[in-house]
Amino acid sequence: MTSITIYSASACPYAQRSRMVLLAKGIDFQLEEIDLNNKPENFQDISPYGKVPVLKHRDRRIWESAIINEYLEEVFPEPPLLPSDPQDRAMARIWIDFANTKFAPAFYKLLLTQDPKIQQEWSKELQNHLHFIEREAFKNAETGAFWLGQTLSLVDISFYPWFERWSALSHYRNIEIPPSCTRLHQWHQAMENSPIVQQTRREANFHIQQYDKYANGTASGTTAREMRRY
Repeated sequence: MTSITIYSASACPYAQRSRMVLLAKGIDFQLEEIDLNNKPENFQDISPYGKVPVLKHRDRRIWESAIINEYLEEVFPEPPLLPSDPQDRAMARIWIDFANTKFAPAFYKLLLTQDPKIQQEWSKELQNHLHFIEREAFKNAETGAFWLGQTLSLVDISFYPWFERWSALSHYRNIEIPPSCTRLHQWHQAMENSPIVQQTRREANFHIQQYDKYANGTASGTTAREMRRY
């Protein structure tokens, strides 16, 4: 009997990240899918923030995907998803922070805003992030297609869900990943071919439908407020 339960939602990129870590480490887990538009009455008892993902390990609960992922890395160290060298590990955490504090917020700001002028501003911001990644990341690209080289890491997992959902930005905001970002495109293809992505990914139309109400400004209720925190 598994000692790990993850409360997740297929539409949530943060929950997808933690499912990917569990799969990458070959950890047996029980999946509890949460309907974010119709949460269970006792969900606040499970998730103090009222969000997914939440990890339950034995008698403890852990929430927030980046914290869940590092917890899993510490408790289940094989295979490692962070470098062993302290400086390399620090750089990996810098990129994870960039995903959390720069990249994902720009993604949602562009998706949510209804003002065309502000859309242009966030589109430029997101494009700048893409070019920054192309220029500064993949330092070991000559030895592998992943962020840190030949092997998958928490950095790859931290960014990937938003690239899977890029179809929604393309559909609603007409923004593409620039062709000039060749290494970024190579990375994306390597991730698409990864078994853990293939076990968690949803098709483009799924994400387009999920984000329709946010892109069109018709979302309401708790889920809309959660997204607007960006």
